Amino acid sequence: MFGKAISNLMIKPGKSPVFETPEKYNLDYENVSFKTSDGILLSGWLINGGSDKVIIQSHFGVQCSRVGYTQEGKGMMKNTLWTSDIHFLKQTAYFVEQDYSVLMFDMRNHGESEQCGWVSWGKEERKDIVAAINFVNSHPNYQDTSIHLLSICMGQAASTFAFGMEEEMKSFTNLKSMVSVQPLTYDYFIEAFGLPKFLVKAGNKYNREERGIDLTGDSFLPYVKDINVPTMVVQNTNDPMTNMEMVKDYYKSISVEKEILWLDLEKKRGAAYAWIGQHPEKIVDWFDKY
Repeated sequence: MFGKAISNLMIKPGKSPVFETPEKYNLDYENVSFKTSDGILLSGWLINGGSDKVIIQSHFGVQCSRVGYTQEGKGMMKNTLWTSDIHFLKQTAYFVEQDYSVLMFDMRNHGESEQCGWVSWGKEERKDIVAAINFVNSHPNYQDTSIHLLSICMGQAASTFAFGMEEEMKSFTNLKSMVSVQPLTYDYFIEAFGLPKFLVKAGNKYNREERGIDLTGDSFLPYVKDINVPTMVVQNTNDPMTNMEMVKDYYKSISVEKEILWLDLEKKRGAAYAWIGQHPEKIVDWFDKY
């Protein structure tokens, strides 16, 4: 019973509604859908800001969708991550002003994309990143475009897994840069909840035996060395849900041009996610270099 409850908390989908649309921000967009290599149908928006550079924005896991995070329906958990809703369309509106188009999409088991099992914290979602890049490259309006990844939490895990596990990533010559926001492995996230070790073990055991998801070990860290585009890491130094030495190891393992942006924000995991919408120029400054 305990194992299932812990597993549900961390990998059960269905907590990530798409709670607003680009109309609120007067953005020109189209509803899009595309399939992954394993046949999962993903839903999103392609927001038009120009035809020569595109940001692919991916989101954090379980409680987030393409549009961000809402406290509604989160019950006792609603203030654990952040104290208000997080609106990803805020930064998107700025990106469009800077002549970037933006692909915002729900990863599998999130938002309006296909429900196909359990959230894997990036390993299976890596296929969603590859599918998103292929979608942009096959779109008739974006044939000669540079692509930049804004990869947030589980989105950065998915992107890192993709660089290491998907040979196709090496063929994307127009993939130019990435911003990796708050790398986080599952073990540190669980530890941050202060759960007794026997509960953590029970949750992991249930994940493996009942749901076929193993989230123990180094997760995406062995694949950081395979990232082959200039990467900026963004991390709140007061983030209570990660380990700063792990973040430093992640950064150290990047073998291409890189930069790390340390933020001094409130002691909440979601503070850095909200910060993106408040200071999107920092993201654009990095992408503009490439």
